[in-house]
Amino acid sequence: MLDGILNFTWYETLFALLIMTHITIAGVTIFLHRHQAHRSVHLHPIVSHFFRFWLWATTGMVTKQWVAIHRKHHAKCETPDDPHSPQTRGLSTVLWKGAELYRAEAKNEETLNNYGHGTPNDWLERNVYSRFPYLGISIMAVVDVLLFGALGITVFAVQMLWIPFWAAGVINGIGHYWGYRNFETRDAARNIMPVGILIGGEEFHNNHHAYAASARLSNKWWEFDIGWFYIQVLQLLRLGKVRTVAPKAQFDASKVKVDLDTVKAVVRNRVDVMALYGRKVIIPVIQQERQQASEYLSKVFKKAKHFMIREDIKLDIRAKAILHEALTQSNALDTVYQFKQKLKEIWDRSSENQGKRLAKLQEWCAQAEQTGIKVLEDFALALRGYSLQSA
Repeated sequence: MLDGILNFTWYETLFALLIMTHITIAGVTIFLHRHQAHRSVHLHPIVSHFFRFWLWATTGMVTKQWVAIHRKHHAKCETPDDPHSPQTRGLSTVLWKGAELYRAEAKNEETLNNYGHGTPNDWLERNVYSRFPYLGISIMAVVDVLLFGALGITVFAVQMLWIPFWAAGVINGIGHYWGYRNFETRDAARNIMPVGILIGGEEFHNNHHAYAASARLSNKWWEFDIGWFYIQVLQLLRLGKVRTVAPKAQFDASKVKVDLDTVKAVVRNRVDVMALYGRKVIIPVIQQERQQASEYLSKVFKKAKHFMIREDIKLDIRAKAILHEALTQSNALDTVYQFKQKLKEIWDRSSENQGKRLAKLQEWCAQAEQTGIKVLEDFALALRGYSLQSA
């Protein structure tokens, strides 16, 4: 009995543990995140309930609590009301105490009432899963010892730490602190790495915050989201169905007039527009200005690039001074920065109707094409042909 019913060697036990923890990760990203929180995937009841049962047994998490906390995170991102932002609570706190932050917020009835709508409320949920969240992990502890013997205690311990560390700690902490960004979202979300296997694709946190309702978290051709792969398999087996994915930009070179379709495409895909503006306009102008500037101003322009592109940062006194100096020393930089701010105004004013937005975008393109700044003119011309297609 010391070796358990399966009589596995240590490396066979390790392999089994990795499979089980990976199923748990898949349950979090496919069921809790993409299916329940954002409704980007529809799951067959069999698949949905399997994940619900598995997460109850391996994490003790209540679906409504997880969904509510995650939705609140999006609604209040990087503010003091964000349940787990490292920007307000500190990276160390979120990384190592993320599970404690989760448990504290799970007790907030206002959060559950405001953000927990649409989650399971059947007999099993009311009388088993939500009522006895620790029963599942207690059963799992017994099963682990029966199957793996003495090593089952270690297996159980790792299972209990897996989600608190990787999801509550790494994704919520490092995912808002370190990594690369494809989109200039107004939060600090980052993609941790371009291969999303270990955490089921949740590594693409910046992509997710750019398009929260997308079932696919990877965005570039070189990014791999294993959660998306599993969803495609489920769809092939008719056990799941993709509801929404992130829009992809396409440009119709023959289109020379800004119309309502252009406005809809620009507003819906504004994070992509901002990313393109940074790459196609701001960075080239900064590079050109640095080549003609003194050594001192070249360094100022280099420092200012960060503040001119990023959407999530709040400028302190020093940053404002750097940006101000860069803009006052370069008419070209000042022009492209002001045009960026005007472009943002087109979608920032949510009360405006599409007709007003159309007029403003037409005016923006016309004025941009008269600035004499080649990259800005080219961007405005390209924006005329902006449209959307499904990813």
